[in-house]
Amino acid sequence: MRLLMLGGTEFVGRAVTDAALERGWQVTVFHRGHHAPPPGVRALTGDRTAGAAGLAALADGGATWDLVVDTWSGAPAAVRDAARLLTGRAGHYTYVSSRSVYAYPTPAGLGEDSPLLAGASPDEGGDVPYGQAKRGGELAALDAFGDRALLARAGLIIGPGENVGRLPWWLSRIARGGPVIAPGPRTAGLQYIDARDLAGWLLDAAARGLNGPYDTVSRPGHTTMGELLDACVEVTASDAELRWTGPDVLLAAGAEPWSDLPIWLPPGELHDTMHRGGHAKAHAAGLRCRPAGETVADTWTWLSERGGVAPQRPDRPAVGLDPRLEAKLLAL
Repeated sequence: MRLLMLGGTEFVGRAVTDAALERGWQVTVFHRGHHAPPPGVRALTGDRTAGAAGLAALADGGATWDLVVDTWSGAPAAVRDAARLLTGRAGHYTYVSSRSVYAYPTPAGLGEDSPLLAGASPDEGGDVPYGQAKRGGELAALDAFGDRALLARAGLIIGPGENVGRLPWWLSRIARGGPVIAPGPRTAGLQYIDARDLAGWLLDAAARGLNGPYDTVSRPGHTTMGELLDACVEVTASDAELRWTGPDVLLAAGAEPWSDLPIWLPPGELHDTMHRGGHAKAHAAGLRCRPAGETVADTWTWLSERGGVAPQRPDRPAVGLDPRLEAKLLAL
C-alpha cells in the first residue's frame, strides 16, 4: 500500500506513519518541517494554511497513493484544498475527526446517528471552534471523495507521543510523590483510545475500503479513573498517596474539570458526552483497545526517555492543577 500522511511527525500522525512502516507500506509524509519525519519515509514540505502555494510539493510530480490520512484540526479550508487536489490521485481518504462534531449534549450511548453541529462549512478559513472545524473537515473530505472517504470520530486520545499533556501530566505529578488530589468518584468509567490502536484500525479500515463515520473510541468503562491513576502510581514506583476527593468539593474550590484535572469530568452531561459515547460500529469493524495499564506503562517509558518533559502543541493550553489550588484542596 502507498500511504500519503498529511502530517505524520507528531502523536496520532506519527502513530499512523509508524504503523504503516511496520507493515512495509510505502509512506510519503507531507508536513511543515517543524519536526523531523521518521526514517524510511519520503518527505514533502509545505504549509496547508498558505493555499495552493503551500501545497505545491503535493501538486508536483503526479504521484498517486492508495490512501491518504489527514489529522488536520484547524480551519477546514485546508482539508478542502488538499482533498480537492488529491481526489484523482488517491484511492481513499481517511479524515481523523472527533466526537466533538455532535451537538451538545450527546446522551450516553448515542452513536454515529447523533445530531451534528449546525452551520459548519468546508470553506471556513479563519479561526474556527474545534467542533466546527472538525465537522467542516468532514464535509470537505466527503465533497471531494464521497464514498471513498472514512471519517474516524475519535474521542479522548492518549498514549505515547501525546502532545496535549493529559496523561503525561498525571504521570509527572504522581512521579513527584506525596499526597495527590485524585478526582472522584474513583469508579467513574473512562472512554478513550490509545493513538496506536486508532492508527492500526485506520489502516485496516482504509485497506478494506470502509467509508462514512465511525466513532473510534473504547467501550465506556474500558477503565476507571481509579484504575488509571493506580496504574500511574505503579509504573512510576513513587510514594504518591492518592487523596480521593468528591466532585462537589473540587468544583466548589474552583478546580476546572478536564483542564485542571485532565481526563476527569464530574458525573452528568459532560461525563456522558465524553466518556459514555457509542462505540459498537467501530468495534464491529475490528477496533480493539489494549488494556489501560499497557497504555500507562508505555507512556511512562516514552516520557522517561524524553527526560520527563512531554511535547506541547502550541495551539493547546497547558493542563494540570495549580500547586496552590492543590495545596488548598489537600488542606481541606
